Amino acid sequence: MSNLIDAFVLGIVEGLTEFLPISSTGHLILAGDLLGANDERWNVFNIVIQTGAMLAVVWEYRARFFKIDLQLYRNLIVAFFPAAVLGLAFSKYIKSYLFHAVPVALAFIIGGIVILPVESRKSRDVRVESTAAMTWLDALKVGIAQCFALIPGTSRSGATIIGGMLFGLSRKAATEFSFFLAVPTLVAAGLYDLWKHRDMLSAADAPIFGVGMVVSFVSAFVVIRWLIRYVATHDFKPFAWYRIGFGLVVLVTAYLGWVDWKD
Repeated sequence: MSNLIDAFVLGIVEGLTEFLPISSTGHLILAGDLLGANDERWNVFNIVIQTGAMLAVVWEYRARFFKIDLQLYRNLIVAFFPAAVLGLAFSKYIKSYLFHAVPVALAFIIGGIVILPVESRKSRDVRVESTAAMTWLDALKVGIAQCFALIPGTSRSGATIIGGMLFGLSRKAATEFSFFLAVPTLVAAGLYDLWKHRDMLSAADAPIFGVGMVVSFVSAFVVIRWLIRYVATHDFKPFAWYRIGFGLVVLVTAYLGWVDWKD
């Protein structure tokens, strides 16, 4: 029962944070530390339940995904490729050295500092108003930006949305393409980790994974609906300040020993 409760909590964390520029992986690492759900099996769980959040995107944009849109499919393949290559090459080292509280907290703070000047610019040249107007080169640039999200705490959504805006996409276009790009990225990451760690999992883990995926789907669906309305009239500065404040709290509690973060 305690494992199911942990799975429920982590599913909510994943769904609420996956598509916001605040890093779902960073929050899952920190939440897992607090819950004691931080061994290798739970690390696999955290990656696999991202599939639930991905399915929320597919459902919300099912009319777009299930029609023959060769331009969208091409752009997703192009954007997916850079992070896939670097992820395969360096995932072992990233997990060994960066999947810990202090590096995550530093990435939170740095990411927030990057968002602030981007959103503070008085004027910005917007070349692409919608995802339908994106070229393969626009997609490649967003894909390169997504590579920074291999660092836990950076935020895949934050890297792709802010990167897209820097490269001339409107806030809405960057946000929607970030949603779309989550589908191949999260599916590939989930399947790769399941296959890589298949020997440590058993049928007894199915209820835990099932709860996490269902809860992440529901909470992510709510966030997607809300975020599209939010970006129409707001910027991402509040998320930047949240990142900075949250990262500082983790660093202070770690330094003072108030929270026993995993070594």
